Amino acid sequence: MSHTATALPIPLHQDLRTISLIGLAHGTSHFFHMLLPPLFPAFIREFGLSYSELGLLVTVFFVISGIGQALAGFLVDRVGARPVLFAALGCFVLAALATAMAKGYGGLALAAGLAGLGNSPFHPVDFTILNKRVSAQRLGHAFSVHGITGNLGWALAPVFLITLTEATGSWRMAALGAGVWALCVLGLMLAQRQVIDDRAGEWAHEKGAHEKGKPGAAKQEHPMAFLKLPSVWLCFSFFFWVTVSLSAVQSFASPALGQLYGLPLSTTAFVVTAYMLCGATGMGVGGFLVGSGQPLERVIAVAMSGTALLLLLTASGWLPPLWSAAAAALAGFGTGIAGPSRDMLIKRAAPPGATGRVYGTVYSGLDVGFALAAPVFGWLLDHGHPQAVFQGAALALMGGVASAALVGATVARTRALSAA
Repeated sequence: MSHTATALPIPLHQDLRTISLIGLAHGTSHFFHMLLPPLFPAFIREFGLSYSELGLLVTVFFVISGIGQALAGFLVDRVGARPVLFAALGCFVLAALATAMAKGYGGLALAAGLAGLGNSPFHPVDFTILNKRVSAQRLGHAFSVHGITGNLGWALAPVFLITLTEATGSWRMAALGAGVWALCVLGLMLAQRQVIDDRAGEWAHEKGAHEKGKPGAAKQEHPMAFLKLPSVWLCFSFFFWVTVSLSAVQSFASPALGQLYGLPLSTTAFVVTAYMLCGATGMGVGGFLVGSGQPLERVIAVAMSGTALLLLLTASGWLPPLWSAAAAALAGFGTGIAGPSRDMLIKRAAPPGATGRVYGTVYSGLDVGFALAAPVFGWLLDHGHPQAVFQGAALALMGGVASAALVGATVARTRALSAA
C-alpha cells in the first residue's frame, strides 16, 4: 500500500486481518505476563520460596519490561514495528525454555528477565501498526479487540499452565507448552508479515499535510520533545495506578481469597481467569462506548469506581466465600469497560509522529506499577493481611480515576489553545 493508496477506503477484510494478527500477538504478550505466577505454588513446594521472593520475580519481569518499553518506542519509530515484534516473540520462546530448565531462584529470575524483555515492545509495536494499517473509523473497535485479546491472554495462562501441569504431572512440561505456543505465533506472524507491515501505511496527520501542502509538514521536532507534555506524564500516572490494582488481583487474589475465606486453590486459582474474562467482556462494551461519543474520562470514572466498590466488598468479609470470589471476578468488567477509552485518551494526547515513543513511555507506567506493587502485596500476604490486597487494589483504582480526569482536562486545554 503506497502513500497515495492510503487515501482510498481500506477494505474491511484487510482491517480485520491486521486487527486479528495484532490481537493474537498482544494476547500472547499478556499470556507471558503470567508465565510464572500460576506456577507459584509449585515453586514454593520445589524451591521453598516465599510470596515476597516470588513477588520479586514479577518485579524483575516488569523492571526490564518498563525500561525496555520506553526505549522500544524509539526503536519502533526508527526501524519499524514488524522486526521488533518478531524479536519479542523469540524472547518468549527463550523465556519458556529457561523456566522449564530452572534449577532454582536464579533460573526463574532469568526466565522472568527474558519474558520481560520480550514483553517490552508490544504496546509501541501494536499501536503503531494499528494506527498505520487500520482505517480511522474502525480504530475504536481495533483498540477494543486489542484490549480484549490482552485480557484473554491473561485468562488463558492460568488455565493452560495449571491444566497442563496436572495432565503431565510436571510444571516444566507446562512451561515447554508455553514455548511451543509462542513459537507457533511467531511462525504465523512471519507467514503473514505483509499484513502487519507498518512501512506500508501513513499517519493521518502526514496525509493531511501532504494534501494541503502545509509548510509545517517538513518541520522536525526533537525526538524527546514529547516529554515536555504534561498529558504524557499524566497518562503514565494513570497506568501506574491502574496496574498497581491489577498486580494485586493478578498475582495474589487467589492466595488472598484462600486466607480470607478458606477457599481451596482449585477454586481460587480460576478467579483471575474469571476476572480477565469479565474484563474482555467489558472491553467489548467499552469499544462501543468510545464510538458513541461519551466523554472518555466519564466512562473511565464510572467503570473503575464500580470495580473499586466490588473489590472493597470482597475485602469486607460480609459476603459468603463463593460470593466474595464472584465479586472479585466481576470487578474485571469495570476495568474492561474503561480499556478502549483509556487507549483513545492516550491517542489524543500523543503528538503527530511520536506515537511509538508516547505509547512506549506511557505504557512503561504499567511496568513500574507491576514492579513496585508485586513485592508489597506479597509482603502483606506473608504477614497475614490478605484483605489489604483488595483494599489496596481499590485505592489504586481511585488514583487512576483522578489521573484520567486530569489527562482529559489537559488535552482539552491544549486543543483550545491551539485553536485560539
